[in-house]
Amino acid sequence: MAQPDSKKIFFENLSGAGKAIAVLTSGGDAQGMNAAVRAVVRMGLYVGAKVYFIHEGYQGMVDGGENIREATWESVSSMLQVGGTVIGSARCKDFRSHEGRLKAAHNLVKRGITNLCVIGGDGSLTGANLFREEWSGLLSELVQQGLIEADAVQKYSALHIVGMVGSIDNDFCGTDMTIGTDSALHRIIEVVDAIMTTAQSHQRTFVLEVMGRHCGYLALVSALACGADWVLIPEMPPEDGWEEKMCQKLSATRSRGTRLNIIIVAEGAIDRHGKSITSSFVKDNRAGMKRLNIIIVAEGAIDRNNKPITTDYIKNLVVKNLGFDTRVTILGHVQRGGTPSAFDRILASRMGVEAVLALLETTANTPACVVSLCGNQSVRVPLMECVQTTQEVQKAMDQKRFEEAVKLRGRSFENNLRTYKLLAHRKPESELPVSNFNVAVLNVGAPAAGMNAAVRSAVRVGISEGHKMFAVSDGFEGFYKGQIKEIKWGDVGGWTGQGGSLLGTKRTLPAKHVDKIAEQMRKYNINALLVIGGFEAFLSLLELSAARGKYDEFCVPMVMVPATVSNNVPGSDLSIGADTALNAITTTCDRIKQSASGTKRRVFIIETMGGYCGYLATVGGLAAGADAAYIYEEPFDIRDLQANVEHLTEKMKTSIQRGLVLRNENSNVNYTTDFIYQLYTEEGRGVFDCRKNVLGHMQQGGAPSPFDRNFGTKISAKAMQWLSQKLVESYRKGRVFANTEDTCCLLGMHARALVFQPVVELKDHTDFVHRIPKEQWWLKLRPLMKILAKYKTSYDVSDSGQVEHVIHSRPKDSDASVAM
Repeated sequence: MAQPDSKKIFFENLSGAGKAIAVLTSGGDAQGMNAAVRAVVRMGLYVGAKVYFIHEGYQGMVDGGENIREATWESVSSMLQVGGTVIGSARCKDFRSHEGRLKAAHNLVKRGITNLCVIGGDGSLTGANLFREEWSGLLSELVQQGLIEADAVQKYSALHIVGMVGSIDNDFCGTDMTIGTDSALHRIIEVVDAIMTTAQSHQRTFVLEVMGRHCGYLALVSALACGADWVLIPEMPPEDGWEEKMCQKLSATRSRGTRLNIIIVAEGAIDRHGKSITSSFVKDNRAGMKRLNIIIVAEGAIDRNNKPITTDYIKNLVVKNLGFDTRVTILGHVQRGGTPSAFDRILASRMGVEAVLALLETTANTPACVVSLCGNQSVRVPLMECVQTTQEVQKAMDQKRFEEAVKLRGRSFENNLRTYKLLAHRKPESELPVSNFNVAVLNVGAPAAGMNAAVRSAVRVGISEGHKMFAVSDGFEGFYKGQIKEIKWGDVGGWTGQGGSLLGTKRTLPAKHVDKIAEQMRKYNINALLVIGGFEAFLSLLELSAARGKYDEFCVPMVMVPATVSNNVPGSDLSIGADTALNAITTTCDRIKQSASGTKRRVFIIETMGGYCGYLATVGGLAAGADAAYIYEEPFDIRDLQANVEHLTEKMKTSIQRGLVLRNENSNVNYTTDFIYQLYTEEGRGVFDCRKNVLGHMQQGGAPSPFDRNFGTKISAKAMQWLSQKLVESYRKGRVFANTEDTCCLLGMHARALVFQPVVELKDHTDFVHRIPKEQWWLKLRPLMKILAKYKTSYDVSDSGQVEHVIHSRPKDSDASVAM
């Protein structure tokens, strides 16, 4: 397929010829490690390097022999969707000793390996750095013992280390997300969703313990994702008297008729004083209470006395003081298991490729680095800076400097905690500010998973800011028909896990009904608008902005939050709903490929949604291990199709049994899915057969992924806070009047930050005919997908190569969520 023009540097200028790279996984396993191993192997082979597996982590490096084997292209086939690590991982006491590291050095030198890619946690990466620092001394000892020749010291003078963090706890400072964390959140949320559905019939409280002995990320983010009423994490132990406050919270929510309470506790939680928790309380009245409570406990939760807060303690507390029938669920290692999510596959693939590039560019003076994620960008950060910052977190917690510990975790963690506090704990009416502003929220366009989480967040943040919140049903069609009603705090309880749009959404644009919409704005005295939706929402804000000159009713602050599976909204790298759609595509492709297990060679042609935007086909193809992905943005012709068929034919003559080809629904008017299927069927005759599948609207359905729940929650909260600020700024002479461009904005993720951009400024960046942005960041991933599928292509490395310090790797005012 044709490549987009670029004047940037390409990695063809780099060569791995003569280099040997070894990859190992160490410490605990994490979903996505296999995707990282696959990317390292294939990228390494692509640039001409020899690549080796080191089985069983550092133990395999010390033992040598068959534990260190040369990798081939085919040896990493069919491992993308496998959880854990297929090359094995083990704790290794031998490597902690000097003698063990000497044996490891000998085993590497015998094979000419001087480049190590280590996938593990901070302990594994610290060990790798020590090994690197001792390398020259170890080689000298090997020469003295007669185990290697003297010229080997010069030939293999430096050991180069690049790390990737594989840990479900997301406990490593210097990256927004570690490999495996998103998949672990999927396992937790699957359990919570299952408990919620089965427990609706019982008046029960559920206490859930999740992993995270020293880091509360899983507990905190799963609490955001399921709307938990209470969460206990190591970084922020509860204040004295928390037990009574928690019981009051459970009692109050039940008394309002809500059917569900959730409390999340980290494993090993303690209080702030290190004393046993033995307080007793007066039993609360149970009449009219909420029928279900779920309490989720993080593995490492503590109180302010540094004493553990266990699930059994919580259970006994609730039973004793509230009399609720209580059950405990400890998720344990189920959080480590299962198939990796689409996010983890893509993250690991990007990091693996970046790790190889870093090894190719390293010199004897280059410090060991870790490939990290910042916002939506891959960055390299010094390994030991990350380790030291991670250790400082634990030191701060040990010294009861909990606020500092939260800050050291990073802005993403801080923002998660701040958002959770804002949404979970309702202030008494007497403590709420009184703004006298009315804010309307509506969904526009096609439904997208995560919309309901965004609405819930907007409603609760708006109420906390003192506004009166109004829900508009069925988008702008419902708006002009007057389908508007006030929505309260309790009305949005339990919305985070619901798919689709509970408010209802339509594609109707406001221009044809602008007079009636203005009338409704007057009737309900709407002072601000929050629009959650896709490309239609963007067009709607443009139309309302243009109508300001004629209707003063639209001279109010307006903001849009992007929500569409197509991810085609200008001004944002990511939209709510896209991650859920990617997981649907990835899961379906896994099952489709598995259906061919044990049969003859077969190629599957899969059609995805997205309109003219090829995001789902491209990124879904990367996550599923596709051999090709046809999209509108990258034109293709019959010669490209023929080349792809020939490429697959050659691969099928080896041990490869299955092929996967994705096609975006509007990629080409003539080369339809049927045409491509028939072409592959004809040209592959005698080598492979074909099957086709159109995924259709299943990509829009289902429960939202943890990513979409949290992304929707946080971005919508930020949008509401911006509206509150603009309302105050534009309030003059007893009314709100806002008609400047910067009062009608789109809030989107751009690179590393969430950015407000006036919608009129985005017009020049938009292809309105095809409803896509003129520039799309994910197009840079297409060469990566092709490289991993064994195509010869170019890969843009103009954004690579910069080693950033941990403290500088995030923008000063950024609180961006993690993104692909």
